[in-house]
Amino acid sequence: MRDQNKVFHLAVPCKNLEETANYYQALGCSVARSYDDRVTFDFFGDQLVCHLNPEQIDQKPQMYPRHYGITFLDKKEFDAVYHTAKQKELPFFQELTTRFEGKTEEHITFFLIDPSNNLLEFKYYFDERMVY
Repeated sequence: MRDQNKVFHLAVPCKNLEETANYYQALGCSVARSYDDRVTFDFFGDQLVCHLNPEQIDQKPQMYPRHYGITFLDKKEFDAVYHTAKQKELPFFQELTTRFEGKTEEHITFFLIDPSNNLLEFKYYFDERMVY
């Protein structure tokens, strides 16, 4: 289980800082810091740093193995992010779907794609024991 006194940190490339900031703010993430070469977000309680590095953008992103995101323990929070993404017309890489239907690890998930082709997965497990 997650230690409450720690914050996960992830750094990814981006092609345009302003476009990236607008995208993540539309998703509900606040800007923590912004510099000429990067912007740092409060990404649902963790730290996401988008570094300006247009040469490193994945031109043909695939879900596996490279993506990041949030596993929600509260379905209402999952639903709220999904509805925000729909309302703000954020681009989906994969629409809402159910995985492992009928099994203990059954969960719902969707993938968004940010302006720099980074893939974000949001999911909710019906059985909380399957989170880890």
